[in-house]
Amino acid sequence: MRLSFETDAGIGTRATLGVIVLEADETLEPEFSRVMALDGVALYHSRVPMVPEVRPDTLARMEADLPAAARMFPPAPAFDVIGYGCTSAATVIGSEVVAAAVQKARPTAQVTDPLAAIIAAGRALGVRRLGFLTPYIPQLSARMGERLCDAGFEIAAFGSFEEADDRVVARITEAAIGDAARRLAVGADAVVISCTNLRTLRIIPEIEAATGRPVISSNMALAWHMLRLAGIDDALPQFGQLFERPLTLA
Repeated sequence: MRLSFETDAGIGTRATLGVIVLEADETLEPEFSRVMALDGVALYHSRVPMVPEVRPDTLARMEADLPAAARMFPPAPAFDVIGYGCTSAATVIGSEVVAAAVQKARPTAQVTDPLAAIIAAGRALGVRRLGFLTPYIPQLSARMGERLCDAGFEIAAFGSFEEADDRVVARITEAAIGDAARRLAVGADAVVISCTNLRTLRIIPEIEAATGRPVISSNMALAWHMLRLAGIDDALPQFGQLFERPLTLA
């Protein structure tokens, strides 16, 4: 017996989002699953090949793989926004190049990445002087610092764990990250915690309460930017001050 059925608009009645996650990343998806748990918001994941060693040459290789990763999203829904989940690679490759690579497969989607999202978040918060925390080797940290300065920010304080292996970065404790962020907040308007593999979701409210400064992490900035670009303006203060702010158009 063949049964009749009806169809509807699917899960993403408010927004359909996609995020491309690094093969070595262990943190972005668990953190996004909490932030994106909103009625009418559909979130899909794809993976892109990446060796564990984070260096400029290994990061640059991902540009060629981004169109294939974007094609792995479900074909039926029209994606509102696709995020590329790698701060350091976006720094090396460039946000415009990342967007062009993703749009080869998904030409109608808006595209963002953690670097672009951090810049947008800093502008939305109205901050200028940043305490800047990374896990990267010095060459990558310096390059990202330059990108932030080119965008109009000033690095008031800087610190890095200087760890090249992403498998180790995913296991840096929240206590160590929080302690470093509190130290770098002195004299800064906000603290930037760079890298999608650093665990920040649970400690951002604690750092903000202790320092009186907003915290912008790669994962939270990317999630916020994707939601705002898709027209989702829900205030989510449990994830930090940033989630109470609308997108500021440059």
